[in-house]
Amino acid sequence: MKIAVLSGKGGAGKTLVATNLAALANRGSYLDCDVEEPNGRIFLQPQLEKKLSVCTKLPSFEAAKCTGCRKCVDFCRFNALFFVKKKPLVFAEICHSCGGCQLVCPTGAIGELDRPVGQLEVGRRDKLRVVTGILNLGEASAVPVINSTLEQIREEELTIIDGPPGSSCNVMASVEPVDYCLLVVEPTSFGLHNFTLVHQLCRLLGKPCGVILNKATKSYPPLEEYCRQKQLPILASLPYEQQLAQALAQGQLAIDQSPAWRRSFSQLLKKLLGGVPA
Repeated sequence: MKIAVLSGKGGAGKTLVATNLAALANRGSYLDCDVEEPNGRIFLQPQLEKKLSVCTKLPSFEAAKCTGCRKCVDFCRFNALFFVKKKPLVFAEICHSCGGCQLVCPTGAIGELDRPVGQLEVGRRDKLRVVTGILNLGEASAVPVINSTLEQIREEELTIIDGPPGSSCNVMASVEPVDYCLLVVEPTSFGLHNFTLVHQLCRLLGKPCGVILNKATKSYPPLEEYCRQKQLPILASLPYEQQLAQALAQGQLAIDQSPAWRRSFSQLLKKLLGGVPA
């Protein structure tokens, strides 16, 4: 089973849920696809086994073969190519590595170079495999690193994916291969607004969803009504505790703080593995 843990905004508690479920399962894989700010490794503390470079393809030009026909420039829909002083140049930051310019070049003047955009760290915490995607600073798109992280999925095992926050194309890439989405939400008006956006994205992709209320100090009727209308099951309600917040700030897992927290995540994991309503 492949489970993506998502949230409509940063700080809702997505990594809290993902890391504690993964640590409690102690098997399968934990994939951190929040590649712009990967912090699951802080809590899981895996033993590093290897690092893998993530590269995209960047056009390279052979001046002797280029006739200046500009077909490559006219083809590029991302405006990553331009022609100056009788030769094509590329904006690496906005190139999508589609390879189209190479296909349309009539003289074979365009090749491809590997351009590093990030890396993967693969490690292990007991029987749990931990894969962390890390985007290089300054890169415009996180999708190549997210896709490389998702390539580490093993179909035969439990996989918990810690997705990026929000509802952007990064989230879409993280959700596509999963069987179920856990949506973590704070019971506030701001939390509800962003939660509805990521839920709509999951619905468009045809993914069944369940809801985790985090920092649930009191009831928030608008959120509960939304879940009722959309037939979204609320699988767990996690209270706010100052002592837990202090422990998390020190990189500790919630399941190690008290029997109550371990029991909450054990019940949640049992629901997920036993099958929950779509």
